[in-house]
Amino acid sequence: MQQLAIFGGTFDPVHWGHLLLAQTALYQVPLEKIIWVPSLNPPHKKAVSFEHRVEMLKLAVRENPAFTISLIEVNRSGNSYAINTLIDLSSFYPNTHWHWIVGLDTFQTLPRWHRGHELAQMCDWLIAPRLLGGENVTQSELICKQVEQQLRKQSHNIRWQFLNIPLVGVSSSLIRQLCHNDSVKTTSDRLSIRYLVPEPVRSYITAHSLYSDKSE
Repeated sequence: MQQLAIFGGTFDPVHWGHLLLAQTALYQVPLEKIIWVPSLNPPHKKAVSFEHRVEMLKLAVRENPAFTISLIEVNRSGNSYAINTLIDLSSFYPNTHWHWIVGLDTFQTLPRWHRGHELAQMCDWLIAPRLLGGENVTQSELICKQVEQQLRKQSHNIRWQFLNIPLVGVSSSLIRQLCHNDSVKTTSDRLSIRYLVPEPVRSYITAHSLYSDKSE
């Protein structure tokens, strides 16, 4: 049985933190492949177009044969739910033991997801701990155990583990803010996101004036 992982998100834009997280999961489990699933219409978020986000994701993962991108959400109408993503991907990848890569903040909300109690048992959860703001691994573990207890109260089990990822203080929101700030500077000054994203992604953002007042 093959071991595959789903890594879903807005990826607006994809950055080195995402790639480091995926690479860590690839070797820690180990996994044969990680399937990146960009969200088509992220709820409660305003993102650049799906096409731009997919193109940046392609540029970021193209050199790693263990990374692949699924556009499965494009063919889905109505609300997009995580459990539908897993069910649909299972039809393309039969005989698979599934894992789901997720950040701690997102994992904490799992019991409130659409059919979250059912989804919890359908895959193993690979969690990126939150180590910012003075929070340590023990506190992160406590949060996960609280989620586990909530599920067990309704007779649902869950398997999870932390990913041993180095602390990287980069986020998509930080990159968007830096790009917006740099939009009023001269071209020679627009170096603030260098080394926060892969160079092809940085070039794409610059070429299309993404996250600035001149965004396409």
